Amino acid sequence: MASSVPFGSGFHLPLNACGHSRNLGTNRRRASHSHRPQSASGAAGASAPEGLLGKFPVKASLTAGGLALTGDTIAQTLGKYHKHKKSLKPGEDDDVLSWLLVPHDFVRSLRMLTYGALLYGPGSDWWYKLLDARLPEKTLSNFVAKIVLNQIVLGPAVVAVVFAWNYLWAGRIKDLPAKYKSDFFSTMVDGWKFWVPAATVNFGVVPLQARVGFMSVCAIFWNFYLSSRMMK
Repeated sequence: MASSVPFGSGFHLPLNACGHSRNLGTNRRRASHSHRPQSASGAAGASAPEGLLGKFPVKASLTAGGLALTGDTIAQTLGKYHKHKKSLKPGEDDDVLSWLLVPHDFVRSLRMLTYGALLYGPGSDWWYKLLDARLPEKTLSNFVAKIVLNQIVLGPAVVAVVFAWNYLWAGRIKDLPAKYKSDFFSTMVDGWKFWVPAATVNFGVVPLQARVGFMSVCAIFWNFYLSSRMMK
């Protein structure tokens, strides 16, 4: 919020005529100078949006996208390993190359990459800035409020969007309501078990500019669980 400058400060009449003339001329010159039109760049700079909706958060987008892709790669690798282990017959040798060379699902990886870069990264960056703008003081009540709001607002939004995004890409959007009905609540409960401690560290220790990155790193460990839920 711009601070107002009190008018009239310095605009006093001197006692002698000469002093009056000099000060009046000076004041006229100052007034004339102050009424000159601003340059286009200056006006744009003054009116440029700042804060929550000022600029697209490129760093947060790239961070979340890259880490979502990393998490999906790990999830696919672990998935192939577990599938290979289950397929082994008693006494059969464990050939590592036989499961490592299983084709990677690049479309699935692209889904997670775009989800992180276009949705989770910018969205969570805006959300954390909003929380800090509305609850700026570092008090216990604000700390608890951020944890609660993170779980009852951001958490459900993330689960809903990641399900919808993947089902949209897979061409299964008609199955999305049934997916929400069967897996949404149980996913949220498991999410609270994982994310409440993570969010406590995030708001209590991690600085604002690193929060999206921290939560994205945590999401690497959460991604395998989500992937298994989405692949049912």
